[in-house]
Amino acid sequence: MKEKNIFVCSQCGNEFPKWMGKCTACGSWNTIYEEKIKVSVKGNVAPKDAVSLRLDEIDTTAEERLLTGFPELDRVLGGGLVKGSLVLVGGDPGIGKSTLLLQACGKMAPDSTILYVSGEESQRQIKLRADRLSVNSSNIHILSETDMSSVFSAVDRISPDILIIDSVQTMYCEDVASSSGSVSQIKEVATTLMRVAKSRNISVFLVGHVTKEGAIAGPKVLEHIVDTVLYFEGERHQAYRIIRAVKNRFGSTNEIGVFEMGDEGLKEIENPSQALLSGRPDNAPGTCIICAMEGTRPVLAEIQALCSQTSFGNPRRMTTGVDVGRALMLLAVIEKRAGLHISAVDTYINVVGGLRLFEPAVDLGVIMAVASSFKNTPLDKGLVAIGEVGLTGEIRSCSFLQQRVAEAEKLGFEKVLVPYNDYKKLKKFDKIEVCPVKNIYEAINNFI
Repeated sequence: MKEKNIFVCSQCGNEFPKWMGKCTACGSWNTIYEEKIKVSVKGNVAPKDAVSLRLDEIDTTAEERLLTGFPELDRVLGGGLVKGSLVLVGGDPGIGKSTLLLQACGKMAPDSTILYVSGEESQRQIKLRADRLSVNSSNIHILSETDMSSVFSAVDRISPDILIIDSVQTMYCEDVASSSGSVSQIKEVATTLMRVAKSRNISVFLVGHVTKEGAIAGPKVLEHIVDTVLYFEGERHQAYRIIRAVKNRFGSTNEIGVFEMGDEGLKEIENPSQALLSGRPDNAPGTCIICAMEGTRPVLAEIQALCSQTSFGNPRRMTTGVDVGRALMLLAVIEKRAGLHISAVDTYINVVGGLRLFEPAVDLGVIMAVASSFKNTPLDKGLVAIGEVGLTGEIRSCSFLQQRVAEAEKLGFEKVLVPYNDYKKLKKFDKIEVCPVKNIYEAINNFI
């Protein structure tokens, strides 16, 4: 082994032979720093016992899964926790990552042996939280340690079914010369844990910090190493929490689970649409209900818009829960295709409940909310708007329309706006009126 100095980008993990101000791989400034690494002088030799299999010899039976005790979390994981998988859980500080995993430990403990490793809290602190959450089992082992060699010793001694590392940024391997939390340490810790998970059939949870932009801290290669990446989202000052899968080798992505944070920990929300719509005002301009698909689940949410006379030369544009670039495009479409002078007013758009909407099927709902606020005329309280909006003002088709309309009907809504081209494909509904619209001019003038 010999030491070598390299320069590494803390954002993407790309390596360079010398220092540069800007990373040429990800475009970040001032993120490249020097690290010392140990390099083996021997060449990479494949293990002698590595055996290839013909495609028709590979077993394709379903993988064995462990139920976490949270149906919402099980669905996001793709039906449960796969044995031998490595799951990365990221989220803002204080959002509830440790609380969720400790509660899951309490539900899985009767049937599984669990090793909970914390590099941030002492054993007494974890015990106090467990008492508050009513978690107590002899099958849960708590270890307060940051040295990976000590963790592996505990794994050999306990032989757990589930291993939880809280958090990966605090752990370090003695073989790597850099400090804990560096790119080299995070990559080495994650790679070592992946080998342990696969070789011993242990399910491993990694807790990861996030940056100010909301992405998991450390190099992007960390997300490539693990099997599943979960984001725990929500505002710290609001009760609702959303766990979202953005990568899953054992199930579908973009699934969400909704929880509510209370005095006794996290509680599942079985009907998130009803929870997100509670407290909606009556006959208030600037509010519209949309239906977004989160994986395979349709979720109804409320979009609010406020148009007010500007006090500045350039009107302000602010959004929460909606992409600001998409919102600016929709405001331009409203002005050009519907004849509403939006450019003269400040516009604020908000998705109630802390939900973040990315799919284009919510475009029509955003436009209806903005137009309602601009005209100071409330929409029908029983109206739901579904559809993507193009630059010419046309309302385009969207996927899973049948499931979206069925969800709106189930929650008691009376009328739904849908793209004209998809109207004939829908099955008939008895309790909700389906209104096809071709463009935003027709939608605004007929329903506001």
